[in-house]
Amino acid sequence: MEVNQLTRAADQKNQFGSYSESDVVFLLKDLSSFSLEGTIEQREKNIQSGQHYSETLPIEYQPPENYLSIFRETLVEYKRKVALCTGIVSEQIWRLKGENTVLVSLARAGTPVGILIKRYLSEIYGVNLPHYSISIIRDRGIDENAIKHILKTHPGKNIQFVDGWTGKGAISIELTKACKGFYETHGVLLDDTLAVLADPGHCTTLYGTREDFLIPSACLNSTVSGLVSRTVLNNNLIGPSDFHGAKYYKELESADVSNEYLSAVGNEFQSIKQEAAERAAVLMENPGEATFQGMEEIREIKEEFKIESINFVKPGVGETTRVLLRRLPWKILMKDPESPYVRHIVMLAVERNVEIIQYPNMSYTCCGLIKKAGKEQ
Repeated sequence: MEVNQLTRAADQKNQFGSYSESDVVFLLKDLSSFSLEGTIEQREKNIQSGQHYSETLPIEYQPPENYLSIFRETLVEYKRKVALCTGIVSEQIWRLKGENTVLVSLARAGTPVGILIKRYLSEIYGVNLPHYSISIIRDRGIDENAIKHILKTHPGKNIQFVDGWTGKGAISIELTKACKGFYETHGVLLDDTLAVLADPGHCTTLYGTREDFLIPSACLNSTVSGLVSRTVLNNNLIGPSDFHGAKYYKELESADVSNEYLSAVGNEFQSIKQEAAERAAVLMENPGEATFQGMEEIREIKEEFKIESINFVKPGVGETTRVLLRRLPWKILMKDPESPYVRHIVMLAVERNVEIIQYPNMSYTCCGLIKKAGKEQ
């Protein structure tokens, strides 16, 4: 099939993924019919040999029952906290930009957060903000075709970028660089302030908390993200006028908990709205700077453990979870292995025979270290 015969998901009548189109529109080319997956070991070897991670995908499996059990347990435990952080971020967006806002979440971890923000503002303020999910890729930038589509569709509106959480800040840095480049090329100034639920890396001024806590959607892959894969930028499949690509894993429908997650968190909005508004007001008075303070810790960890690249150090609960789910983990550093935020990480580490090291002197709850492919460490 030629590139120009491939349809963009946004142009199809049937919504891409398992979310309702009233929740989000994915500006992604549908690559579902292509085989892009490789084993963790082969993919890691290719990435470390120079292939960009965005050219292929990890294999996605139906989550085993123990993963789903952890997801459901943590969802019960943290749904109110996720709702509160959603409310705090939403209140700030509303006060800063109002109804002249287009929510643009960064696929894929940002997508459920963008939907929750959209639902919160709809429920509490009665507004129906447009919400798109687009691709941004480390070292490759943002999908400019998607940005141009949004600006053309919503002239005069303000884009608010949304993600799930920050690690060491790679995506925040990429977003700032992309917005600068977009201005230089197209003369349009975009706000590069990234809205997130948790900002343990101190990478933004628009957040719900800076605590490194477990956002339950980090426990699973596509089955809590609308059955959508990570985004793909592969020159064999993505032409110059195309959106970046992704796959829709329709075969995993029986394991999909994406909408269950949204409902569980959304049901808490009425109970947290007053506290969210109060906390947002306090944060807007003094949000603190985006110092990227976690980056210095990561550099120290890199040196201490003699790690070749800073890209092999993944800080924070969300990123550590990803290391265990789809990379070759070497060691896991934990501030407190008894913390409730790391129960699922302990389980995954034991399952994959990965050493856990107590490492109290870091601001993150935990940190995943990636193994050098083909090398015993």
